[in-house]
Amino acid sequence: MKRTANATWQGDLKAGTGRVALGSGAHEGPYSFQSRFEDGAGTNPEELLGAAHAGCYSMALALATSQAGHVATRIETTATVHLGKVDGGMAITGIDLVTEATIPGLAEAEFQRLAEETKTGCIISRALAAVPMTLSATLRG
Repeated sequence: MKRTANATWQGDLKAGTGRVALGSGAHEGPYSFQSRFEDGAGTNPEELLGAAHAGCYSMALALATSQAGHVATRIETTATVHLGKVDGGMAITGIDLVTEATIPGLAEAEFQRLAEETKTGCIISRALAAVPMTLSATLRG
């Protein structure tokens, strides 16, 4: 199985512009220095990475809870990707995952255990293992 995405860039770093496109056609849009390092319109690689991580985490948590005998009604995850200066340049300095789940019949302690295991076990988390991650997991009903 392979998944693709494409990015093009024209111009120098600060004045240039780019476009990103997902191979599935689900998203295509602009990105720029301003959308990445300031508050400009458009997307950026870190936002796309956050979307991938949030999606992966939610799916993996749904798998973990269903394997424990509890089907989730809803799992919503937000991934905040931190970009900061480090020795030698810019880097992703951390990712904060915040998830809220409605999973009938699942005990809080079991939910927290599964949520923590999923934080390190989902595919994107494993790919980003060198990045510090935090998790706040809330069980609703």
